[in-house]
Amino acid sequence: MIADKLKELSKDTAIYGISTILGRFLNFLLVPFYTNVFIPQEYGIVSNVYAYVALLNVFYLYGMDSAFMKYAADKQDLPEKQVFSTPFISVFISAFFFSVIILILRAPVSQLMGIPEGFSYIIYFISAILFVDALSAIPFIKLRLERKAKKFALFKFLNIFINVLLNIILVVFLKFGVEAVFIGNLAASLFSLMLLFPEIKKYLKIEINRDIYSKLLKFGLPYLPAGFSSIIIQVIDRPILERLTDLHTVGIYQANHKLGIFMMLFVNMFQFAWQPFFLQNAKEENARDIFSKVLTYFVLIASVILVFLSLFISDFVKISIFGRTIIGPAYWGGLFIVPAVLLGYLFNGVYFVFTAGIFIKEKTIYIPFITAAGAAVNIAANLLLIQFIGIMGSAIAALLSYFVMALSLYFVTQHFYKINYELIKIGKIFLFISLVTAAYFWMMYTGNLLLIYKIFLMVIFLLFLFVYCIDKKEYYLLLSRIPGRKK
Repeated sequence: MIADKLKELSKDTAIYGISTILGRFLNFLLVPFYTNVFIPQEYGIVSNVYAYVALLNVFYLYGMDSAFMKYAADKQDLPEKQVFSTPFISVFISAFFFSVIILILRAPVSQLMGIPEGFSYIIYFISAILFVDALSAIPFIKLRLERKAKKFALFKFLNIFINVLLNIILVVFLKFGVEAVFIGNLAASLFSLMLLFPEIKKYLKIEINRDIYSKLLKFGLPYLPAGFSSIIIQVIDRPILERLTDLHTVGIYQANHKLGIFMMLFVNMFQFAWQPFFLQNAKEENARDIFSKVLTYFVLIASVILVFLSLFISDFVKISIFGRTIIGPAYWGGLFIVPAVLLGYLFNGVYFVFTAGIFIKEKTIYIPFITAAGAAVNIAANLLLIQFIGIMGSAIAALLSYFVMALSLYFVTQHFYKINYELIKIGKIFLFISLVTAAYFWMMYTGNLLLIYKIFLMVIFLLFLFVYCIDKKEYYLLLSRIPGRKK
């Protein structure tokens, strides 16, 4: 039954979601912390370096994480230990090799990353972080596939907690500089790997099965250019900004871009539950109807997050706690990019919903082309728009790339795995978003953007959604299935 399947997805999403929200909230605390203790240029160094770390992480895994999820979930009569050990050992070998190369070429690598003189030691931490995080990838996926959501969530939460705690201790009490960011990250990554050791020991067999390895490479390698393109969309704005402007601008941009974390949280916790869900339910008779409903409710919930944050983000960041604001005043000049950032993450979530058909029909060959198109749009838009509208150009570039990717994947996946999505209902949601946006900017232009008016807009938007976009029968059916609720 569709309602039961949606409830199953909701349960896993809630477990991943609560822990992710708690963990990422702790991690988000670093943003006000950094913006109140680091000048924009120093925060720009951290932001720029982590952009390159994200790009390198794709090569460290080269699609083995996605391939492992596919074949471990299918259970195609393959030995469980060999299915785990083959990608784990191969990633161990390649990650060690890549990290050694980075250390050997540390001078040119530091220059490429835009690391200023006096901060070159950062490269040692980067090579270690990349190696340790690569080793943790396969074991974390194993937890997800076994639906050990609570253990997965706990380990991720502890990783973030330790990272945040060490950052505070090193900067506030030990008076470290930006190096504290990387020391805290490495220590937290090592702790996560230690927690995962029992899982690794349980499934690890010192052997690489050539047949399994061949299958994993065939499925996973297309994810290398695809993953690289995807990461480009997420992080290339910072290196381009650094080249066209300066680290000061990068710091301001990144601090405000981080405010999109609330939409990103929702997308991430949905994605964690969504991939195993659609793989395990692909053979259900009504699978396509289930997937259609998932898209509708994803867009509906994401639209509420989008409108709420867009209306109230400027009020939120100026809240003072112990004499410090959520975001340091030096960074407030970039608040206007937040709505574009949020909308970009929404389309990124839509893209993830559409991946179901590509995975199920094993048509991953199209993903590199789609993500490459998104990356090309992102780079071109950044280069074109930054020089005219500054940091808003980077925010719009990401939005355009996510939209292009979602639209392209929709047409491709419909050809191989047609799903009758509720496009009229989804169109209404975006229409209501547009109307609220128009009203918001009209009030801003006329100088009537008072808190009471923003609350009024939010209430009107919610009423529109409930009246025109929510199926009342499904709504009451889902409510009736909540444990402990009276029938």
